[in-house]
Amino acid sequence: MAKKIKVGIIICDRYKSCAGGKCFRAMSNREGAFDSYGKDDAVEIVGFTSCGGCPGGNIEYAPEEMAANGADVIHLATGLVVGYPPCPYTSHFKKFIEEKYKVKVVIGTHPIPEKYYTTHKALGTWDNNEMQELIKPTITTEKTRIAYN
Repeated sequence: MAKKIKVGIIICDRYKSCAGGKCFRAMSNREGAFDSYGKDDAVEIVGFTSCGGCPGGNIEYAPEEMAANGADVIHLATGLVVGYPPCPYTSHFKKFIEEKYKVKVVIGTHPIPEKYYTTHKALGTWDNNEMQELIKPTITTEKTRIAYN
């Protein structure tokens, strides 16, 4: 049975001029962190903004507007885990938003592009349990990662 799912997306401020193309493509194709939604589900964006810059000043306010617009889930964009260095606040943002606004938070949007995957693998950036958990929704296959380069 198809559902209507309202989604907010918060991106890293380093990418504040991002047009969201990879996120929206992944949402449409149900790839990356969007693969948990059914192909027939109506996924609607109810907010798209940046975190506001380190240490995430907009995290205190943006989720409130997204929740007021009916957000069922807020995605913290893939850029938070693939930027270098990865955002050290991602887990804190998730916990804060879920506690304060009672909205589910998913880490990631589009699949991790292969060029970021190989760089972070070589650097050992993700060689700890926390980062492994954070990147899990966006790893996908090598073929898909290459398609998002």
